Amino acid sequence: MAGFDVVVRGGSVYDGTGAAPVSSDVGVRDGTIVAIEPNLPDGRRTIDATGTWVIPGMIDVHTHYDAEVLTSPGLGESARHGVTAVVFGNCSLSTVFAEAEDCADMFARVEALPWDVVNDAVKEHRTWTDPRSYAEAIRSKPLGINVAAFIGHSDIRVAVMGLGRAVHADVRPSASELDRMAAMLEQALDAGFVGLSTIRSSFSKLEGKRFPTRQLPSTYATWAEYRRLNTVLRTRNRVHQSTPNLTSRVEMVRYFAQSAGRLFRRRPLKTSLLSAADIKADRTVARAAVGAAWAANRLGGANLRWQHLPVPFEVYADGIDLVIFEEFGSGSAALNIREVLARNELLADEQYRRSFRKDLSKRFGPRVWHRDLADAEIVGCPDAAVVGKSFADIAAERGITAPDALLDLTVEHGDKLRWRTTIANDRDDVLDWLQTSPMVQIGFADSGAHLRNMAFYNANLRLLERVHARGFMPLEQAVHRVTAELADWYGLDAGRLAVGKRADLAVIDPAGFDGSSGRYAESRFPGTGVHRMVNRNDAAVAATMVGGHIVYEYGEFAPGFGSTLHAGTFLTAS
Repeated sequence: MAGFDVVVRGGSVYDGTGAAPVSSDVGVRDGTIVAIEPNLPDGRRTIDATGTWVIPGMIDVHTHYDAEVLTSPGLGESARHGVTAVVFGNCSLSTVFAEAEDCADMFARVEALPWDVVNDAVKEHRTWTDPRSYAEAIRSKPLGINVAAFIGHSDIRVAVMGLGRAVHADVRPSASELDRMAAMLEQALDAGFVGLSTIRSSFSKLEGKRFPTRQLPSTYATWAEYRRLNTVLRTRNRVHQSTPNLTSRVEMVRYFAQSAGRLFRRRPLKTSLLSAADIKADRTVARAAVGAAWAANRLGGANLRWQHLPVPFEVYADGIDLVIFEEFGSGSAALNIREVLARNELLADEQYRRSFRKDLSKRFGPRVWHRDLADAEIVGCPDAAVVGKSFADIAAERGITAPDALLDLTVEHGDKLRWRTTIANDRDDVLDWLQTSPMVQIGFADSGAHLRNMAFYNANLRLLERVHARGFMPLEQAVHRVTAELADWYGLDAGRLAVGKRADLAVIDPAGFDGSSGRYAESRFPGTGVHRMVNRNDAAVAATMVGGHIVYEYGEFAPGFGSTLHAGTFLTAS
């Protein structure tokens, strides 16, 4: 047998299919796995994997790396956690058709990304004219990991209608414009995009100077427009990813009906929705969502999955800059004002405060945030006396209400006031149940977005850590859930360790599961002066291999990572 470029020796090898592990070596040559068997001779490079798990590279199906991949194509925050493939273009947002300014207006507020970063990335790196040349442009970059993409409905809609018309509630696309949208979707699917992403969430708003209070373009579409595009997806067996308006039960029925096959004697539409979560605001939601999906799939012949973040959903806010404030009127009104002095004037106004107090006191109706300011810890502030306390604690000390305490501190300290709360997934038993449900797929990490609000780049790794600690499902099943199960459903050639497959794998060291995976950390956003939240548990990933290249080992990236090393590629769906 010819020599190996790399041999991964002596680990417990999980192939991604859900089969029990085997103790074996893995031999790699020319970027491909060529042998999985014991006692292989050393390669030019040999990794001692004794005591570790050798698994297929994990897949992150919900990211917003669309701008970052243009400027920093290593995508190191995912690579360092054993992820070897990501999917971006989620939530109706992509950068394929729309102009740079339109992309920045669409991404910046809803995904909490700096407007200039998105605008400059698209403007300076744009060499493509259509989905096929976009895929080639991404493929030509020194990718650290593999990428796949949705085409965003807002992206298509703006390119066809113009931003102003696309976000006008009284404007509908003409028949010829619908034809153009369908043709653009076909072009994207021909180029290997995994499907179409849409959004219905009412608190997804534009940034910029032109239409800062309008929602994303996809939210203005009628269901007739969706049906036209879904027909294309169904014919091609591709995926519709969406963020529903969870305040509307009628809309949820529409999603279930659009996915159904048996009732209408047609192929089911693969539909991936956000999200299955055990939210503190309503403890009935998780079981209701899973039950509804079970009924739609079993009785209606649908092919619908809820995405699920497999860790506690902890979020951080600087003042009131956090997307959860978009879900009620007074919060959205404040976020609509981007100039600091004008916003502070509003926050100090007593009439506004009455509205804010009323909104936060509501305990019924659909919502994501529990709005309990006793469950909100201040973690940073120029006034050190308030750090470590909740807004309810401050209110009790000052003889005011908790909402007034939040607004007072925000007016006084602005974005120097930093606080955190957990809005969902705080109960281990419910998390265990969700993560074993076949109605749920592991996703919704939002990697590359909400830079100062949340950090779940290592969500898949944390799932493996939970399984290792709690044993609520076999480890081989957990590996399957974050590898081959996702690859198969999205139609990607990934997620398996087998002879003949591309050598994308992770070597996981369970000795590194020391409880540090959820701790707060910050790092500079690549190529900018912006800092973002990150996860760092570098002892848990012994190595990440992409296309046969060892791109990362125990906290260190390979020379040329993200600059000259071409390890990853643009994955096409089939």
